[in-house]
Amino acid sequence: MSAELVCIGLSHRTAPLVVRERLALSDTRQVEVLQRLAQAPVEVLWVSTCNRVEVYLSAPDGQMARARAVAELEALGGVEALDHLYEHRGEAALIHLFRVASSLDSMVLGEAQILGQVKDAFERGQGAGAVRGELTRACAAAFGCAKRVRTETAIGRAATSMASAAVQLASKVFDGLKGKTVLVVGAGEMGELAARHLQQAGATKLFITNRTLSRAEALAAEVGGAARPFEELFSLLTAADVVVCSTASPVPIFTKENVGAVGKARKGRPLFMVDLAVPRDIDPGVGTLDWVHAYDVDDIQKFVADNAAARAEEAHKAGVLVAQEVARFVKERALREGMPVLARLRQRAETIARAEVERTLASLGDGLTEKQRKSIEAMGRAIVNKLLHEPTSRLRAVGPEGEGNRLAGAAAELFGLLEAELEAAEQSTMAPAAQASPGAKR
Repeated sequence: MSAELVCIGLSHRTAPLVVRERLALSDTRQVEVLQRLAQAPVEVLWVSTCNRVEVYLSAPDGQMARARAVAELEALGGVEALDHLYEHRGEAALIHLFRVASSLDSMVLGEAQILGQVKDAFERGQGAGAVRGELTRACAAAFGCAKRVRTETAIGRAATSMASAAVQLASKVFDGLKGKTVLVVGAGEMGELAARHLQQAGATKLFITNRTLSRAEALAAEVGGAARPFEELFSLLTAADVVVCSTASPVPIFTKENVGAVGKARKGRPLFMVDLAVPRDIDPGVGTLDWVHAYDVDDIQKFVADNAAARAEEAHKAGVLVAQEVARFVKERALREGMPVLARLRQRAETIARAEVERTLASLGDGLTEKQRKSIEAMGRAIVNKLLHEPTSRLRAVGPEGEGNRLAGAAAELFGLLEAELEAAEQSTMAPAAQASPGAKR
């Protein structure tokens, strides 16, 4: 039985931030979930970003695998999470995976970070033994599609990352960042992007703090900023005009109480705070302070909505490429489904033909010339080839998903090919595909 692909999850399109952050797991916890869900023959890919949590399942019994994934999402996110779930099955799940990897489903259309995040999820799944055959092939094809989208369209050229959008918003609020004191909290990937955009936007008083000081020092050296110990966080906050934070903290770093405590020293001077983390680093209560302008990732989404409209034409071109790549993958998979049956059928036909040729040659005795013997042997091979030409052509021309499997099943039933023989033939024909590598390193 062939496996069914199922995608179930929630994203910035369906779920509010407060629900998404409940499902934001550390890498260690993601591996624990993968190991619970991925029990042979079920494969699982768990994609988790600040904007989405999606579970991709490849299983002979897709309904059962789906039920287990939904139960896991409910246990992590509460029953409210179930109200925001979407689901795709079969080819629709493939299309969704390809669109996600190609940044066509991102909050910021065309942003480059999502491909790296999906590749990270793929590597994590492989490391946990949860991503093996079918999901490996699907991911490899999705990564190839994403590369084609970025090279053949201009969708990424004017793309705005979350970090750059945050910096643009800060520049707009202050009419430029020159002379402003800017604090970056967190030196991970998003913090690094934010620091680079802040430098490019003209921020000259740039402070970077991180729980691990050496990372802050390394980033500060790259962008011309100054690193400060995390213990100085709130003294830095007193002096800052702009704060961009993106840490992996499971609880808010900034609360109404601890931010409010620096208000007197600031003497009412406005503070712009943008939170790029999920779970959030800034408690929503901070935004109620009248001198603080606080924004989270959903606020940034509204800010970049106009940019998405400007790239609509490139998004349409990218969508066409996704459709082409999905169609190619589906056809190749259908072909793979039929090849084991075809190989076994050919093997059986050649065995029968060879036996009949040898029996015929034996009955004719030694009176045949070498040329006559070769002609009879060639006739046996020609009969096999002509008989198998039509079924081979039909299996190679399959189109719709599942068509190859249907034809292969009919042929196996018609010719009485044994399951064990098919499995052996499948191993020999699937080996090259199973070795496919997505080249997952960024």
